[in-house]
Amino acid sequence: MRRATAEEAAALVRDGDTLLIGGSGGGHAVPDALLAALGRRFRDSGAPRAITALHPVGLGDGEHRGLGHLAQKGLLKRNIAGSYVNSPPVAAMAFRDEIEAWSLPQGALSQLMREMAAGRPGLLTKTGLHTFVDPRLGGGAQSPSATEPLVELVNFRGEDYLFFKPYHVDVAFLRGTTADEDGNVSMEKEAVTLEMLSEAQATKRCGGIVIVQVERIARAGSIHPKMVKIPGILVDVVVVEPGQWQTYETFYSPAYSGEFRIPLGDIPRLPPGPRRIVARRGALELFRGAVCNLGSGIFTGIANVAAEEAVLDQVCLTNEQGNIGGAPASGGEAGAAMNPHAQVDQPYQFDFYDGGGLDLAFLSFAEFDAAGNVNVSRFGNKLIGPGGFINISQGARNLVFGGTLTAGGKPKAVARVEQVTFSGPYARQRGQKVLYVTERAVFRLEAEGPVLAEIAPGLDPERDVIAAMGFRPAIAPDLRPMDARLFADAPMGLAADLAAKPAKPVSPRLT
Repeated sequence: MRRATAEEAAALVRDGDTLLIGGSGGGHAVPDALLAALGRRFRDSGAPRAITALHPVGLGDGEHRGLGHLAQKGLLKRNIAGSYVNSPPVAAMAFRDEIEAWSLPQGALSQLMREMAAGRPGLLTKTGLHTFVDPRLGGGAQSPSATEPLVELVNFRGEDYLFFKPYHVDVAFLRGTTADEDGNVSMEKEAVTLEMLSEAQATKRCGGIVIVQVERIARAGSIHPKMVKIPGILVDVVVVEPGQWQTYETFYSPAYSGEFRIPLGDIPRLPPGPRRIVARRGALELFRGAVCNLGSGIFTGIANVAAEEAVLDQVCLTNEQGNIGGAPASGGEAGAAMNPHAQVDQPYQFDFYDGGGLDLAFLSFAEFDAAGNVNVSRFGNKLIGPGGFINISQGARNLVFGGTLTAGGKPKAVARVEQVTFSGPYARQRGQKVLYVTERAVFRLEAEGPVLAEIAPGLDPERDVIAAMGFRPAIAPDLRPMDARLFADAPMGLAADLAAKPAKPVSPRLT
Protein backbone atom coordinates (compact mmCIF):
# COMPACT_ATOMS: atom_id res chain seq x y z
CA MET A 1 0.00 0.00 0.00
CA ARG A 2 1.21 3.50 -0.75
CA ARG A 3 -0.13 6.90 0.13
CA ALA A 4 -0.96 9.43 -2.56
CA THR A 5 -2.76 12.69 -3.08
CA ALA A 6 -6.16 12.70 -4.74
CA GLU A 7 -4.54 14.12 -7.89
CA GLU A 8 -1.93 11.35 -7.98
CA ALA A 9 -4.64 8.74 -7.52
CA ALA A 10 -6.80 10.25 -10.28
CA ALA A 11 -3.80 10.04 -12.63
CA LEU A 12 -3.97 6.23 -12.39
CA VAL A 13 -7.23 6.13 -14.37
CA ARG A 14 -6.56 5.54 -18.08
CA ASP A 15 -8.55 6.07 -21.26
CA GLY A 16 -11.28 3.45 -21.64
CA ASP A 17 -11.05 2.17 -18.06
CA THR A 18 -14.00 0.85 -16.10
CA LEU A 19 -14.15 2.72 -12.80
CA LEU A 20 -16.06 1.05 -9.96
CA ILE A 21 -17.27 3.60 -7.40
CA GLY A 22 -18.40 2.81 -3.86
CA GLY A 23 -20.78 4.89 -1.78
CA SER A 24 -24.45 5.74 -1.62
CA GLY A 25 -26.75 8.63 -2.35
CA GLY A 26 -26.14 11.97 -0.68
CA GLY A 27 -22.52 11.45 0.32
CA HIS A 28 -22.71 8.25 2.37
CA ALA A 29 -19.18 6.79 2.10
CA VAL A 30 -18.80 8.48 -1.31
CA PRO A 31 -15.11 9.01 -2.26
CA ASP A 32 -15.88 12.56 -3.34
CA ALA A 33 -12.32 13.89 -3.16
CA LEU A 34 -11.22 11.24 -5.67
CA LEU A 35 -14.12 11.96 -8.02
CA ALA A 36 -13.47 15.70 -7.79
CA ALA A 37 -9.78 15.17 -8.62
CA LEU A 38 -10.68 13.03 -11.65
CA GLY A 39 -13.08 15.71 -12.86
CA ARG A 40 -10.41 18.41 -12.47
CA ARG A 41 -7.87 16.29 -14.33
CA PHE A 42 -10.17 15.97 -17.33
CA ARG A 43 -10.97 19.70 -17.35
CA ASP A 44 -7.29 20.55 -17.22
CA SER A 45 -5.88 17.93 -19.59
CA GLY A 46 -8.68 16.24 -21.49
CA ALA A 47 -7.77 12.89 -19.97
CA PRO A 48 -8.84 10.24 -19.28
CA ARG A 49 -11.41 9.75 -22.02
CA ALA A 50 -14.25 7.33 -22.61
CA ILE A 51 -14.36 5.68 -19.19
CA THR A 52 -17.20 3.51 -17.89
CA ALA A 53 -18.55 4.39 -14.45
CA LEU A 54 -20.10 1.49 -12.54
CA HIS A 55 -21.81 2.12 -9.19
CA PRO A 56 -24.59 0.11 -7.52
CA VAL A 57 -26.12 3.17 -5.81
CA GLY A 58 -26.75 6.68 -7.10
CA LEU A 59 -24.05 9.17 -6.08
CA GLY A 60 -24.34 12.92 -5.66
CA ASP A 61 -25.86 15.93 -3.98
CA GLY A 62 -28.44 16.58 -6.68
CA GLU A 63 -26.09 19.05 -8.36
CA HIS A 64 -22.41 18.64 -9.21
CA ARG A 65 -20.84 16.51 -6.52
CA GLY A 66 -20.47 12.73 -6.52
CA LEU A 67 -20.88 11.39 -10.04
CA GLY A 68 -21.64 14.96 -11.10
CA HIS A 69 -17.87 15.62 -11.09
CA LEU A 70 -17.66 13.28 -14.10
CA ALA A 71 -20.53 14.86 -16.06
CA GLN A 72 -18.21 16.07 -18.81
CA LYS A 73 -18.61 15.15 -22.46
CA GLY A 74 -15.74 12.91 -23.52
CA LEU A 75 -14.84 11.81 -20.00
CA LEU A 76 -17.75 9.39 -19.60
CA LYS A 77 -18.54 6.89 -22.32
CA ARG A 78 -21.07 4.88 -20.37
CA ASN A 79 -22.68 4.76 -16.94
CA ILE A 80 -24.19 1.70 -15.25
CA ALA A 81 -25.95 2.50 -12.00
CA GLY A 82 -28.82 1.73 -9.69
CA SER A 83 -29.97 5.34 -9.71
CA TYR A 84 -29.47 8.74 -11.32
CA VAL A 85 -31.59 10.83 -8.95
CA ASN A 86 -28.51 12.12 -7.12
CA SER A 87 -26.69 13.17 -10.30
CA PRO A 88 -28.99 15.15 -12.64
CA PRO A 89 -26.08 16.34 -14.84
CA VAL A 90 -25.30 12.73 -15.76
CA ALA A 91 -29.01 12.01 -16.30
CA ALA A 92 -29.08 14.99 -18.67
CA MET A 93 -26.17 13.48 -20.62
CA ALA A 94 -28.19 10.27 -20.99
CA PHE A 95 -31.18 12.23 -22.32
CA ARG A 96 -28.91 13.92 -24.86
CA ASP A 97 -27.42 10.51 -25.74
CA GLU A 98 -23.95 11.77 -24.90
CA ILE A 99 -23.34 8.58 -22.92
CA GLU A 100 -24.52 5.00 -22.99
CA ALA A 101 -26.68 4.79 -19.87
CA TRP A 102 -28.30 1.90 -18.03
CA SER A 103 -30.16 1.81 -14.72
CA LEU A 104 -30.32 -1.63 -13.12
CA PRO A 105 -31.67 -2.79 -9.75
CA GLN A 106 -29.46 -1.63 -6.90
CA GLY A 107 -29.72 -4.99 -5.18
CA ALA A 108 -28.76 -6.93 -8.30
CA LEU A 109 -25.70 -4.73 -8.84
CA SER A 110 -24.78 -5.00 -5.17
CA GLN A 111 -25.01 -8.79 -5.21
CA LEU A 112 -23.22 -8.92 -8.57
CA MET A 113 -20.12 -7.49 -6.88
CA ARG A 114 -19.82 -10.73 -4.89
CA GLU A 115 -20.26 -12.85 -8.01
CA MET A 116 -17.51 -10.86 -9.72
CA ALA A 117 -15.24 -11.18 -6.69
CA ALA A 118 -15.57 -14.97 -6.83
CA GLY A 119 -15.09 -15.15 -10.58
CA ARG A 120 -18.54 -16.63 -11.12
CA PRO A 121 -20.24 -16.06 -14.49
CA GLY A 122 -22.73 -13.45 -13.23
CA LEU A 123 -25.92 -13.09 -11.17
CA LEU A 124 -28.97 -15.27 -11.79
CA THR A 125 -32.10 -13.85 -10.15
CA LYS A 126 -35.81 -13.24 -10.62
CA THR A 127 -35.35 -9.61 -9.62
CA GLY A 128 -36.46 -7.36 -12.47
CA LEU A 129 -38.75 -9.78 -14.30
CA HIS A 130 -41.68 -7.97 -15.98
CA THR A 131 -40.11 -4.54 -15.35
CA PHE A 132 -38.19 -2.25 -17.70
CA VAL A 133 -35.03 -4.19 -16.71
CA ASP A 134 -36.42 -7.33 -18.37
CA PRO A 135 -34.93 -7.55 -21.92
CA ARG A 136 -38.48 -7.91 -23.23
CA LEU A 137 -39.16 -4.37 -21.89
CA GLY A 138 -35.85 -2.65 -22.63
CA GLY A 139 -33.14 -4.36 -20.58
CA GLY A 140 -32.55 -1.32 -18.36
CA ALA A 141 -31.27 0.89 -21.20
CA GLN A 142 -31.81 4.62 -20.62
CA SER A 143 -30.23 6.18 -23.72
CA PRO A 144 -30.54 5.34 -27.43
CA SER A 145 -26.87 4.32 -27.73
CA ALA A 146 -27.15 1.85 -24.83
CA THR A 147 -27.63 -1.19 -27.07
CA GLU A 148 -25.35 -3.80 -25.49
CA PRO A 149 -27.43 -6.51 -23.74
CA LEU A 150 -26.26 -6.31 -20.13
CA VAL A 151 -29.18 -8.44 -18.90
CA GLU A 152 -30.33 -11.72 -20.43
CA LEU A 153 -33.62 -13.58 -20.03
CA VAL A 154 -32.88 -17.25 -19.35
CA ASN A 155 -34.96 -20.30 -18.57
CA PHE A 156 -33.56 -22.45 -15.79
CA ARG A 157 -35.36 -25.61 -14.67
CA GLY A 158 -38.51 -24.45 -16.35
CA GLU A 159 -38.62 -20.98 -14.79
CA ASP A 160 -37.71 -17.53 -16.12
CA TYR A 161 -34.76 -15.70 -14.58
CA LEU A 162 -32.69 -12.65 -15.41
CA PHE A 163 -28.95 -13.04 -15.79
CA PHE A 164 -26.86 -9.95 -14.99
CA LYS A 165 -23.50 -10.06 -16.72
CA PRO A 166 -20.27 -9.25 -14.85
CA TYR A 167 -17.86 -6.39 -15.65
CA HIS A 168 -14.11 -6.12 -15.91
CA VAL A 169 -12.96 -3.47 -13.43
CA ASP A 170 -9.73 -1.52 -13.91
CA VAL A 171 -9.88 0.91 -10.97
CA ALA A 172 -12.03 1.16 -7.83
CA PHE A 173 -12.63 4.36 -5.87
CA LEU A 174 -13.77 3.37 -2.36
CA ARG A 175 -14.01 5.11 1.02
CA GLY A 176 -13.55 4.37 4.69
CA THR A 177 -12.78 6.26 7.88
CA THR A 178 -9.36 5.02 9.01
CA ALA A 179 -6.51 3.20 7.25
CA ASP A 180 -3.56 1.80 9.11
CA GLU A 181 0.00 1.76 7.74
CA ASP A 182 -0.65 -1.66 6.17
CA GLY A 183 -3.72 -0.44 4.29
CA ASN A 184 -6.38 -2.07 6.50
CA VAL A 185 -9.48 0.14 6.35
CA SER A 186 -12.26 0.60 8.93
CA MET A 187 -15.56 2.46 8.53
CA GLU A 188 -16.44 3.45 12.09
CA LYS A 189 -17.67 6.96 11.21
CA GLU A 190 -19.66 5.98 8.14
CA ALA A 191 -23.45 5.77 8.08
CA VAL A 192 -23.35 2.70 5.82
CA THR A 193 -20.83 -0.02 4.91
CA LEU A 194 -22.39 -1.15 1.60
CA GLU A 195 -20.36 -3.63 -0.51
CA MET A 196 -16.90 -2.06 -0.10
CA LEU A 197 -15.29 -5.43 0.62
CA SER A 198 -16.84 -7.14 -2.39
CA GLU A 199 -15.95 -4.20 -4.65
CA ALA A 200 -12.32 -4.37 -3.55
CA GLN A 201 -12.24 -8.14 -4.05
CA ALA A 202 -13.89 -7.87 -7.48
CA THR A 203 -11.38 -5.25 -8.59
CA LYS A 204 -8.39 -7.32 -7.46
CA ARG A 205 -9.84 -10.38 -9.20
CA CYS A 206 -9.73 -8.38 -12.43
CA GLY A 207 -6.14 -7.27 -11.79
CA GLY A 208 -7.32 -3.72 -11.12
CA ILE A 209 -6.18 -1.02 -8.72
CA VAL A 210 -8.03 -0.36 -5.44
CA ILE A 211 -7.85 3.25 -4.21
CA VAL A 212 -9.42 4.12 -0.86
CA GLN A 213 -10.16 7.60 0.46
CA VAL A 214 -10.01 7.87 4.27
CA GLU A 215 -10.09 10.56 6.91
CA ARG A 216 -6.99 9.49 8.83
CA ILE A 217 -4.04 7.11 9.11
CA ALA A 218 -3.36 4.91 12.14
CA ARG A 219 -0.33 2.90 13.21
CA ALA A 220 -0.08 -0.62 11.78
CA GLY A 221 -2.01 -3.13 13.87
CA SER A 222 -3.96 -0.51 15.82
CA ILE A 223 -7.35 -1.18 14.19
CA HIS A 224 -9.25 -4.03 15.85
CA PRO A 225 -9.37 -6.86 13.28
CA LYS A 226 -13.17 -7.12 13.53
CA MET A 227 -13.45 -3.44 12.60
CA VAL A 228 -11.54 -3.88 9.34
CA LYS A 229 -13.96 -3.71 6.40
CA ILE A 230 -11.35 -3.74 3.61
CA PRO A 231 -8.21 -5.77 4.42
CA GLY A 232 -4.89 -4.24 3.46
CA ILE A 233 -4.12 -7.09 1.07
CA LEU A 234 -6.79 -5.62 -1.22
CA VAL A 235 -5.70 -1.97 -1.02
CA ASP A 236 -3.15 -0.45 -3.39
CA VAL A 237 -3.41 3.28 -2.67
CA VAL A 238 -4.73 5.31 0.26
CA VAL A 239 -5.68 8.98 -0.07
CA VAL A 240 -6.13 10.96 3.15
CA GLU A 241 -8.88 13.58 3.16
CA PRO A 242 -8.93 15.11 6.69
CA GLY A 243 -12.02 17.24 6.01
CA GLN A 244 -14.13 14.29 4.94
CA TRP A 245 -17.83 14.79 5.75
CA GLN A 246 -20.04 11.88 6.77
CA THR A 247 -22.66 12.97 4.19
CA TYR A 248 -23.03 15.99 1.93
CA GLU A 249 -25.27 17.63 4.55
CA THR A 250 -23.80 16.43 7.87
CA PHE A 251 -20.18 16.66 8.98
CA TYR A 252 -20.70 13.92 11.53
CA SER A 253 -23.72 12.46 13.32
CA PRO A 254 -22.98 9.82 15.96
CA ALA A 255 -26.62 8.72 15.61
CA TYR A 256 -25.87 7.70 11.99
CA SER A 257 -22.63 5.88 12.76
CA GLY A 258 -24.06 4.04 15.77
CA GLU A 259 -21.67 5.70 18.23
CA PHE A 260 -24.65 6.54 20.44
CA ARG A 261 -28.41 7.00 20.26
CA ILE A 262 -30.22 10.31 20.31
CA PRO A 263 -33.50 10.82 22.25
CA LEU A 264 -36.63 10.12 20.22
CA GLY A 265 -37.72 13.71 20.84
CA ASP A 266 -34.81 14.84 18.69
CA ILE A 267 -36.32 13.10 15.64
CA PRO A 268 -38.29 15.88 13.93
CA ARG A 269 -42.08 15.90 13.68
CA LEU A 270 -43.48 16.12 10.16
CA PRO A 271 -45.11 19.47 9.39
CA PRO A 272 -48.77 19.55 8.30
CA GLY A 273 -49.41 18.78 4.65
CA PRO A 274 -49.86 15.95 2.16
CA ARG A 275 -46.61 14.23 3.14
CA ARG A 276 -47.71 13.95 6.75
CA ILE A 277 -51.15 12.63 5.73
CA VAL A 278 -49.70 9.98 3.41
CA ALA A 279 -47.04 8.90 5.91
CA ARG A 280 -49.63 8.65 8.70
CA ARG A 281 -51.96 6.55 6.51
CA GLY A 282 -49.06 4.27 5.69
CA ALA A 283 -48.24 3.94 9.39
CA LEU A 284 -51.74 2.58 10.03
CA GLU A 285 -50.61 -0.60 8.24
CA LEU A 286 -47.95 -1.28 10.88
CA PHE A 287 -48.27 -4.06 13.42
CA ARG A 288 -46.12 -5.11 16.36
CA GLY A 289 -42.99 -6.92 15.29
CA ALA A 290 -43.35 -5.99 11.62
CA VAL A 291 -40.08 -5.85 9.66
CA CYS A 292 -40.43 -3.02 7.15
CA ASN A 293 -38.52 -1.20 4.45
CA LEU A 294 -38.90 2.54 4.02
CA GLY A 295 -37.88 3.47 0.49
CA SER A 296 -36.66 6.96 -0.31
CA GLY A 297 -39.30 9.59 -0.84
CA ILE A 298 -42.59 10.31 0.87
CA PHE A 299 -42.66 7.22 3.08
CA THR A 300 -39.40 7.96 4.87
CA GLY A 301 -41.79 10.11 6.92
CA ILE A 302 -43.11 6.94 8.57
CA ALA A 303 -39.99 6.96 10.75
CA ASN A 304 -40.91 10.46 11.96
CA VAL A 305 -44.52 9.40 12.56
CA ALA A 306 -43.43 6.28 14.47
CA ALA A 307 -41.14 8.39 16.67
CA GLU A 308 -43.88 10.96 17.33
CA GLU A 309 -46.34 8.19 18.20
CA ALA A 310 -43.79 6.40 20.43
CA VAL A 311 -44.02 3.11 18.50
CA LEU A 312 -40.57 3.08 16.94
CA ASP A 313 -39.50 0.30 19.30
CA GLN A 314 -42.53 -1.86 18.40
CA VAL A 315 -41.58 -2.28 14.74
CA CYS A 316 -38.32 -2.77 12.86
CA LEU A 317 -37.72 -0.19 10.14
CA THR A 318 -34.93 -0.92 7.69
CA ASN A 319 -33.41 0.49 4.54
CA GLU A 320 -31.68 -1.29 1.71
CA GLN A 321 -28.25 0.21 2.43
CA GLY A 322 -28.01 -2.10 5.44
CA ASN A 323 -29.49 -0.28 8.43
CA ILE A 324 -31.76 -2.39 10.64
CA GLY A 325 -33.93 -0.70 13.27
CA GLY A 326 -33.99 2.90 14.36
CA ALA A 327 -35.37 5.71 12.22
CA PRO A 328 -34.29 5.78 8.56
CA ALA A 329 -33.29 9.26 7.42
CA SER A 330 -35.11 11.21 4.74
CA GLY A 331 -34.46 13.77 2.02
CA GLY A 332 -30.89 14.10 0.82
CA GLU A 333 -29.68 11.82 3.61
CA ALA A 334 -31.93 8.85 2.76
CA GLY A 335 -29.89 5.70 3.19
CA ALA A 336 -28.66 6.59 6.66
CA ALA A 337 -30.61 5.85 9.83
CA MET A 338 -30.74 7.41 13.28
CA ASN A 339 -30.25 4.96 16.16
CA PRO A 340 -29.87 1.79 14.07
CA HIS A 341 -29.83 -1.49 15.97
CA ALA A 342 -27.51 -3.09 13.43
CA GLN A 343 -25.67 -2.19 10.25
CA VAL A 344 -24.97 -4.96 7.76
CA ASP A 345 -23.33 -4.88 4.36
CA GLN A 346 -25.78 -4.01 1.58
CA PRO A 347 -25.64 -7.34 -0.34
CA TYR A 348 -26.75 -9.21 2.77
CA GLN A 349 -29.64 -6.80 3.28
CA PHE A 350 -30.78 -7.51 -0.27
CA ASP A 351 -30.41 -11.26 0.33
CA PHE A 352 -32.85 -10.83 3.21
CA TYR A 353 -35.24 -8.75 1.10
CA ASP A 354 -35.11 -11.10 -1.92
CA GLY A 355 -35.73 -14.05 0.40
CA GLY A 356 -39.05 -12.64 1.59
CA GLY A 357 -37.86 -11.16 4.88
CA LEU A 358 -40.00 -8.03 4.64
CA ASP A 359 -43.49 -8.05 6.15
CA LEU A 360 -44.21 -4.58 4.77
CA ALA A 361 -42.59 -2.29 2.22
CA PHE A 362 -43.46 1.40 2.02
CA LEU A 363 -42.43 2.83 -1.34
CA SER A 364 -43.12 6.02 -3.27
CA PHE A 365 -44.73 6.22 -6.69
CA ALA A 366 -44.18 8.77 -9.43
CA GLU A 367 -47.19 7.38 -11.27
CA PHE A 368 -49.41 4.28 -11.21
CA ASP A 369 -51.75 3.03 -13.88
CA ALA A 370 -54.96 1.16 -14.63
CA ALA A 371 -53.16 -2.21 -14.49
CA GLY A 372 -51.64 -1.43 -11.09
CA ASN A 373 -48.15 -0.87 -12.52
CA VAL A 374 -45.93 1.68 -10.77
CA ASN A 375 -43.24 3.89 -12.26
CA VAL A 376 -40.50 5.56 -10.25
CA SER A 377 -37.61 5.24 -12.67
CA ARG A 378 -38.29 7.51 -15.67
CA PHE A 379 -41.05 9.99 -16.39
CA GLY A 380 -41.26 13.18 -18.41
CA ASN A 381 -37.81 14.73 -18.50
CA LYS A 382 -36.61 12.98 -15.33
CA LEU A 383 -34.34 9.94 -15.25
CA ILE A 384 -34.36 8.61 -11.71
CA GLY A 385 -33.54 4.90 -11.93
CA PRO A 386 -35.00 2.19 -9.70
CA GLY A 387 -32.48 2.16 -6.84
CA GLY A 388 -33.53 -0.65 -4.52
CA PHE A 389 -37.20 -0.34 -5.50
CA ILE A 390 -37.38 -3.45 -7.69
CA ASN A 391 -35.76 -5.81 -5.18
CA ILE A 392 -37.91 -4.41 -2.37
CA SER A 393 -41.22 -4.41 -4.24
CA GLN A 394 -40.76 -7.91 -5.64
CA GLY A 395 -39.63 -9.38 -2.33
CA ALA A 396 -42.11 -7.96 0.21
CA ARG A 397 -45.32 -9.76 1.10
CA ASN A 398 -47.32 -6.53 1.58
CA LEU A 399 -46.74 -3.32 -0.35
CA VAL A 400 -47.89 0.23 0.29
CA PHE A 401 -47.11 2.77 -2.43
CA GLY A 402 -47.44 6.44 -1.50
CA GLY A 403 -47.61 9.77 -3.24
CA THR A 404 -49.89 12.70 -4.00
CA LEU A 405 -52.76 12.15 -6.41
CA THR A 406 -51.55 14.95 -8.67
CA ALA A 407 -48.34 16.90 -9.23
CA GLY A 408 -48.39 20.37 -10.76
CA GLY A 409 -52.03 19.86 -11.58
CA LYS A 410 -51.31 16.71 -13.62
CA PRO A 411 -52.59 13.24 -12.72
CA LYS A 412 -50.17 10.74 -11.22
CA ALA A 413 -52.75 8.00 -11.72
CA VAL A 414 -52.39 7.49 -15.48
CA ALA A 415 -53.81 5.17 -18.10
CA ARG A 416 -50.38 3.61 -18.72
CA VAL A 417 -47.10 4.31 -16.94
CA GLU A 418 -44.17 5.54 -19.00
CA GLN A 419 -41.86 2.86 -17.59
CA VAL A 420 -42.75 -0.26 -15.58
CA THR A 421 -40.74 -0.36 -12.36
CA PHE A 422 -43.34 -2.54 -10.62
CA SER A 423 -45.71 -4.88 -12.40
CA GLY A 424 -49.23 -5.01 -11.01
CA PRO A 425 -50.18 -8.17 -12.95
CA TYR A 426 -47.02 -9.97 -11.77
CA ALA A 427 -47.77 -8.95 -8.17
CA ARG A 428 -51.29 -10.39 -8.43
CA GLN A 429 -49.86 -13.58 -9.91
CA ARG A 430 -47.52 -13.88 -6.91
CA GLY A 431 -50.20 -13.13 -4.33
CA GLN A 432 -48.83 -9.82 -3.04
CA LYS A 433 -51.17 -7.42 -1.26
CA VAL A 434 -50.88 -3.87 -2.61
CA LEU A 435 -52.21 -0.46 -1.54
CA TYR A 436 -51.79 2.93 -3.25
CA VAL A 437 -52.05 5.74 -0.70
CA THR A 438 -52.59 9.41 -1.56
CA GLU A 439 -53.66 12.43 0.46
CA ARG A 440 -57.16 12.23 -1.07
CA ALA A 441 -57.82 8.53 -1.46
CA VAL A 442 -56.55 4.99 -0.98
CA PHE A 443 -56.72 2.28 -3.64
CA ARG A 444 -56.15 -1.46 -3.32
CA LEU A 445 -54.98 -3.74 -6.11
CA GLU A 446 -57.67 -6.18 -7.21
CA ALA A 447 -58.14 -8.34 -10.32
CA GLU A 448 -59.47 -5.34 -12.30
CA GLY A 449 -56.64 -3.04 -11.20
CA PRO A 450 -56.56 -0.33 -8.49
CA VAL A 451 -59.93 -0.08 -6.76
CA LEU A 452 -60.98 3.06 -4.86
CA ALA A 453 -61.32 1.84 -1.27
CA GLU A 454 -61.05 4.97 0.93
CA ILE A 455 -61.64 8.67 0.37
CA ALA A 456 -60.74 11.71 2.49
CA PRO A 457 -63.67 12.94 4.62
CA GLY A 458 -65.89 15.45 2.84
CA LEU A 459 -64.59 14.71 -0.66
CA ASP A 460 -66.73 13.55 -3.56
CA PRO A 461 -65.39 10.47 -5.40
CA GLU A 462 -66.23 11.75 -8.89
CA ARG A 463 -65.36 15.42 -8.48
CA ASP A 464 -62.34 15.25 -6.18
CA VAL A 465 -60.71 11.91 -7.02
CA ILE A 466 -61.73 10.32 -10.32
CA ALA A 467 -61.72 13.66 -12.17
CA ALA A 468 -58.06 14.05 -11.13
CA MET A 469 -57.08 10.65 -12.55
CA GLY A 470 -56.09 9.48 -16.01
CA PHE A 471 -58.22 6.33 -15.80
CA ARG A 472 -61.50 5.37 -14.19
CA PRO A 473 -61.01 2.97 -11.27
CA ALA A 474 -63.60 0.59 -9.96
CA ILE A 475 -65.18 1.76 -6.69
CA ALA A 476 -65.23 -0.69 -3.82
CA PRO A 477 -68.73 -1.55 -2.58
CA ASP A 478 -67.40 -0.94 0.93
CA LEU A 479 -65.89 2.47 0.11
CA ARG A 480 -65.26 4.24 3.39
CA PRO A 481 -63.79 7.55 4.58
CA MET A 482 -60.11 7.74 5.44
CA ASP A 483 -59.43 7.90 9.17
CA ALA A 484 -60.16 11.46 10.37
CA ARG A 485 -57.12 11.33 12.67
CA LEU A 486 -54.85 11.52 9.62
CA PHE A 487 -55.87 15.11 9.01
CA ALA A 488 -55.70 16.37 12.60
CA ASP A 489 -52.67 17.97 14.21
CA ALA A 490 -52.67 15.87 17.40
CA PRO A 491 -50.98 12.46 17.64
CA MET A 492 -53.18 9.63 16.37
CA GLY A 493 -52.77 7.26 19.30
CA LEU A 494 -51.03 4.74 17.09
CA ALA A 495 -49.66 2.82 20.08
CA ALA A 496 -53.20 1.85 21.07
CA ASP A 497 -53.94 0.76 17.50
CA LEU A 498 -50.91 -1.50 17.48
CA ALA A 499 -51.81 -2.95 20.87
CA ALA A 500 -55.23 -3.89 19.53
CA LYS A 501 -53.79 -5.70 16.48
CA PRO A 502 -52.34 -9.20 16.47
CA ALA A 503 -48.55 -9.06 16.66
CA LYS A 504 -46.32 -10.79 14.14
CA PRO A 505 -46.66 -14.52 14.89
CA VAL A 506 -43.65 -16.41 16.16
CA SER A 507 -42.50 -19.67 14.60
CA PRO A 508 -44.71 -22.63 15.55
CA ARG A 509 -41.54 -24.39 16.66
CA LEU A 510 -41.16 -21.81 19.44
CA THR A 511 -44.70 -22.16 20.81
